[in-house]
Amino acid sequence: MISNSLHTSGADWPQWRGPDRNNISKETEWTDEWAGGQPKEVWRSEVQLGFGSMVVADGRLFTMGHDGKETVTLFCLDSETGKRIWKSSWKSDLGDKYFEGGAVTTPIVNKEHLYVLGRWGKVFCMKADNGTMNWQRDLVEEEGVRLPTWGFSGAPVIDGEKILLNVGEAGMALSKSTGKTIWKSANRSAGYSTPVIFESAGKEWAIFSSGKQYSAVDIATGKPWWSFRWLTRYGVNATDPIVTKEGHAFISSGYGKGSAHIKMFKEDPEILWKSRDLKNQTCTSLLIDGYLYGVDGDTTQKASLKCIDLGTGKKRWTYEGFGSGNILAANGKLICLSGKGELLVAPVSPNSFKPTAKAQVLEGKCWNPHILVNGYLYCRNATGELICLDLRK
Repeated sequence: MISNSLHTSGADWPQWRGPDRNNISKETEWTDEWAGGQPKEVWRSEVQLGFGSMVVADGRLFTMGHDGKETVTLFCLDSETGKRIWKSSWKSDLGDKYFEGGAVTTPIVNKEHLYVLGRWGKVFCMKADNGTMNWQRDLVEEEGVRLPTWGFSGAPVIDGEKILLNVGEAGMALSKSTGKTIWKSANRSAGYSTPVIFESAGKEWAIFSSGKQYSAVDIATGKPWWSFRWLTRYGVNATDPIVTKEGHAFISSGYGKGSAHIKMFKEDPEILWKSRDLKNQTCTSLLIDGYLYGVDGDTTQKASLKCIDLGTGKKRWTYEGFGSGNILAANGKLICLSGKGELLVAPVSPNSFKPTAKAQVLEGKCWNPHILVNGYLYCRNATGELICLDLRK
């Protein structure tokens, strides 16, 4: 099963939601005691329009942006200095339906290669050090896959030789080495979440969202195990499910839908509880010691931070006015970046949210997930301001 406890050592952040795919950092050598009440800004860079996150591996940071016209760019920067190492660009529609548009996906680094699922179905494998193309696919043209309304936004996930993609009704797997299709699911609209891997009964499984359900499939074959019908307005099933060591899963979405805690078995999961107290539209919650910490509300309203008891679904506390930001945890503390760029740090506690540090670090719309790597916090906003903050002790 996936681990949901806090760790004690540092590591790179090579994939969506970090090394353990749970947005819980292993960092301990960082501090929220900032001189003058403001963390030191090390560097700032412009990476164009986008709503994805960053990944860092071997001293290189990767993120994506759109020029607002017809081109999307993958940027590779030196993670310590912010200087550009290389970039790769290709033509891509802006896709500004009901929002600004731009790049929405996050790449993954695996050993010496970088993998990208583009918003409109292009998949790339590049050399991480210089951007040299190893292989590329166009899944819409070659496989005829159906594009969801806002394009693909889930990040690729690597499992052994396979790249798992949230494409189709219940996912798709490609060969990491060649890009060839290993298996694919029914040609229906995918959801917007990233695949979540877990183990059960001696097998590896992955959960994918579609526009109408969440489904678990056998990673080796793509054969379905179970599906759980989950209808959210506009088909926006965008946050990742959280799998617990008990074999349960937590699912949440916005637009007033709410959350469900389900027991996974056979073809028909059992609902343990449902609630509208926590509605994760775009930010997946954290699970720490039996409690969920997450953003409740949509990008079109004043979302709040909340803590929920996973066992009962009952609300423990609410912190109003946070907006559509994101949270991660490290060394027993929540590191939160609000929807308007305010950085807040508070102890992990189911009893209250009491920030020990606050600082305005960015302006504008800050829906992009931030990351913590070797004592440096990387944050960006939708218009492409990317900053590196030194939180080292």
